[in-house]
Amino acid sequence: VAAVKAPGFGDRRKDMLGDIAVIVGAKYVVNDELAVKMEDIALSDLGTAKSVRITKDATTIIGSVDSSSESIASRTNQIKAQIENSSSDYDKEKLRERLAKLSGGVAVLKVGGSSEVEVKERKDRVEDA
Repeated sequence: VAAVKAPGFGDRRKDMLGDIAVIVGAKYVVNDELAVKMEDIALSDLGTAKSVRITKDATTIIGSVDSSSESIASRTNQIKAQIENSSSDYDKEKLRERLAKLSGGVAVLKVGGSSEVEVKERKDRVEDA
């Protein structure tokens, strides 16, 4: 068990914590709206993961141990419905990010170069690939 800073801000933070709970098979997401208090939750309610890597800047959760693919599929379908119903491009982008993280399609590419023009050109190539 480790305590780390939760990702996101505001309502997006709650949604992302819900996504993490689905991935690891946790029974509860502790928040102000839930009738269950943190003191009343057992260790078995927190869920498990195959591997967790924690650094000072990031936390990476790899694979679920006993979370069913049905619960993950249900959550991804819920996010897809939110994308369809959203009118804001910003909200759609954030929902797509959550969907990618939940379905395992996340990659972080760092692009560099010796000049600003070179960096921009390389970024464009990566985006087009």
